[in-house]
Amino acid sequence: MMIQPDDRIANPGQVVSFERNDIVFKGKVIPSQCQRSVIVDLTIMENLEEIDFEFDRTVVAHTNYRIEDE
Repeated sequence: MMIQPDDRIANPGQVVSFERNDIVFKGKVIPSQCQRSVIVDLTIMENLEEIDFEFDRTVVAHTNYRIEDE
């Protein structure tokens, strides 16, 4: 695992990173009613088209992401 999740809960507007299938993703948290997860907009990733990920938004559990400090 490349990403070490932290214990913080992300708020809308914050950038988080997470890992899926040995690929590190980065995206901006968007407002949602999710309680145990966040919805992440991946369109901030420059290489998203190269990765060939099916969607430009995804759901990530609070235990699986790290907040990127700005």
